Amino acid sequence: MVKIDLRVNGESRAVDVDPRTSLLDLLRERLGLTGAKKGCDHGQCGACTVLIDGRRANACLALAVAQDGAEVTTVEGLADGDALHPVQDAFLDRDAFQCGYCTPGQLCSAVGMLAEHGPSAVTGDLEHDPELTDAEIRERMSGNLCRCGAYVNIVAAVREVVA
Repeated sequence: MVKIDLRVNGESRAVDVDPRTSLLDLLRERLGLTGAKKGCDHGQCGACTVLIDGRRANACLALAVAQDGAEVTTVEGLADGDALHPVQDAFLDRDAFQCGYCTPGQLCSAVGMLAEHGPSAVTGDLEHDPELTDAEIRERMSGNLCRCGAYVNIVAAVREVVA
């Protein structure tokens, strides 16, 4: 067992973990934060997306021991008390979910994506930060799959926050 210290949703946590434990398993099984979902457990679906030091990451692929000293934000930490994060409000306004299984990962990914800068694979002008068009949003959110196909509303929700 290895002792690690990290901040999860603004709260300091000191935990002993097996070095083989994924961040996802630590969050769900040891800390009781079940918002991040175990979808594929191979980093392919994005249901487990969280923010590590403000950057998007698949928690199923991140070892917990590697997060010693990190700030981890899960979907449970996006809201400020009863005030939802603007992305959460937009998802509700635009009905950007159906079954809801992917929604926590989609929300964390959208929050992280909005903080990113620079070109993507669909950016035409590589010398300037691109405008977040629908094509840019779709490309940047492409690591998060939705089995129900709510992509149109997800893009609309992200676009609403950008506006």
